[in-house]
Amino acid sequence: QVQLVESGGGLVQPGGSLRLSCAASGNILSINVMGWYRQAPGKQRELVASITSGGVTNYGDSVKGRFAISRDNAKNTVYLQMNNLKPEETAVYYCNVGGERAIFGGRGVFGSWGQGTQVTVSS
Repeated sequence: QVQLVESGGGLVQPGGSLRLSCAASGNILSINVMGWYRQAPGKQRELVASITSGGVTNYGDSVKGRFAISRDNAKNTVYLQMNNLKPEETAVYYCNVGGERAIFGGRGVFGSWGQGTQVTVSS
């Protein structure tokens, strides 16, 4: 089983910054893609950013140039640096990780979600 622990959410003023972290643990053999999604009240969950094991990144159009995703493969951790935050970006931010894990007799694919961390942008 793979567990994800997120941290770094909170209350920030418009134009401010926050850094989210998500650490994966468990019987992990390899991690392919790590990403961040967000879901605002009454809206669908949307991709914020993702990063592959090779460092290839992908961003939602609304965050390009303001957010930066990075990962520490040795720590199985992904980060999201969010700058110039806007009130409409208030949401629960979720970490998502996919890869391979050890299972009895071999290896299997996993995809896990974090519990979510609240980000509130308000003055």
